[in-house]
Amino acid sequence: MKTRILTLALFFSGSLAYAQQKENDNYFIRCASFEITMPLRELIEMYPDKNAEKGDEIEVHNNRMAFEKNNPNALPLGNDPIAQTQMGERSFRSPLVAWNGSGGAIPPDPSGAAGPNHYVQAVNTSYRVYNKSGTALASASNLSTLWSGSANDGDPIVMYDRHADRWFISQFQITGNKILIAVSTSPDPLGTYYAYTFIPVSNQFPDYPKFSIWHDGYYMTSNYTTKRVVVFERAKILTGDPTAGMIVKSMPSTPSNGFFCALAGDADGALPPAGTPCPVFTFEDDGWNSGNTDQIRVYKMTCDWTGGTATLVLDQTLPTTPFDAVFTTTWNDITQPGTSQKLDAIAGVFTYRAQYMRWTGYNTVMLCNVVKVNAGTGQAGIRWYELRQNTATGVWSIYQEGTYAPTTESRWVGSIAMDNQGNIGLAYAVSSSSTFPSIRYTGRLASDPLGQMTFVEQTAATGTSAQTNVNRFGDYSQTTLDPDGLTFWHTGEYISASRKTRIFSFRIAGASGLDDKQVRGEITVNQNGTSLLVNASQIPSQEKVAVDLFDVQGKLISASQVVPVNGEFKSQINISGLAAGAYLIRVGNENFQNVVKVVVQ
Repeated sequence: MKTRILTLALFFSGSLAYAQQKENDNYFIRCASFEITMPLRELIEMYPDKNAEKGDEIEVHNNRMAFEKNNPNALPLGNDPIAQTQMGERSFRSPLVAWNGSGGAIPPDPSGAAGPNHYVQAVNTSYRVYNKSGTALASASNLSTLWSGSANDGDPIVMYDRHADRWFISQFQITGNKILIAVSTSPDPLGTYYAYTFIPVSNQFPDYPKFSIWHDGYYMTSNYTTKRVVVFERAKILTGDPTAGMIVKSMPSTPSNGFFCALAGDADGALPPAGTPCPVFTFEDDGWNSGNTDQIRVYKMTCDWTGGTATLVLDQTLPTTPFDAVFTTTWNDITQPGTSQKLDAIAGVFTYRAQYMRWTGYNTVMLCNVVKVNAGTGQAGIRWYELRQNTATGVWSIYQEGTYAPTTESRWVGSIAMDNQGNIGLAYAVSSSSTFPSIRYTGRLASDPLGQMTFVEQTAATGTSAQTNVNRFGDYSQTTLDPDGLTFWHTGEYISASRKTRIFSFRIAGASGLDDKQVRGEITVNQNGTSLLVNASQIPSQEKVAVDLFDVQGKLISASQVVPVNGEFKSQINISGLAAGAYLIRVGNENFQNVVKVVVQ
């Protein structure tokens, strides 16, 4: 039986496209191939992955080079100056749901995301679809089943594109330096997929690819030898256009070390970032080179799909509190019990994702990376940041930063996100000479003291053994926000007799015992002729709130402000002349927001 419905050949002359690949890249290339898969539920029955539970005994290729501390005067001269060495005291709920995912290779590279009704996880080198209670809806299947004739090479990324209600799955292919992207043709993750093959740079391996969702494209950063950002033509991919292409743009003014992968802003929350440049983030450690300072570098990128080019400029540098992101030159960094084998700290890069959210008057991005907390013992902790961008000026600043290290154990492979109330969730791996590699999480309320994780650390998966003979662990983990705007989902690696992954969800909102409506307010919208009537109750703020109307691309159509009385208000929006269709209404201020969809008749 054929496993594909449609396969199309190359659409461009390779010599014409690749002739442009230079050090200062800025070029457009169409996809190398396109096809529509069979429904995944049928493919999976034909090609189940029988090794998914225990994992494959293979090591996935990478292209990282060791880097050293070249500046003996680098700061800090000692321990991390802002390390949080005390556990928070707020009570935490146990995970809402938790189950073991697929095992994966070495390392498993677990990635996953939640949609309205499903959770999809991918590891090296398989994927699986679950309902949100943890029941597998089909067997695991090799990633290669999504693309005809492809290899099962790995480094997968799963995203739920909430603004299109579609699923995104990717991996690289070593032979040919290919990037493989599959996007569901419907909201059903077990249905058919548009499957694309791209060759961004024919002579360089796209190691460690990381993806994000933006209004004008799917952005990819990678550990390319020549530092680049690749943007895939999201609008065409979502419709299954076989002429979909990508723009490849070199990055200017990048820091120099042996492992480089910037992160592009990943549009989360209910409002897409219409018409704004995509921010791209990386950091520099002053230990890498003399004369520099510890800083976050903020780039901005805009694509011109008509002309097939992009602009990418270094927009700002944000000085941080000094940190040390240099561990060893061998990647043997994190201690385990009962073995001399140490684990890779994944140092030198922000760990996935750079979550971006729109608020009233500002935008936020959450970032984190591993740092050396104790200069003597080499203990690792997680430096995390909340960046804010003033929407009037476009200027970014560090709103808060902290280093999470409440015990002498090492914490690394972190992933951080914010919910629709401004609360923050952070999940990560933990290990020490007395703690086997495990998964834990913590968080903070938006109103808590800045720079502090105020909730008691919770364990999502307890390790029972160490990993021997190889240092590669995790490579990355992933924390995503549920479409409900309040629930965090995380997948990561731990060790229990063998390599395992865990999938779990947790909430910060509601920890005080309030229900969802009390946390974010109850909003109802009804159409009355040429007006939308907005009724709000249980608003968690007595201060002025914005009532904004957006189109589904996130473009602001109208704005007004009201002051709730006893947590309630009524407002009216004039929609005369507005085309029929779906729109978004946001009610919120700097402390909370709730976005509801309305269909104008």
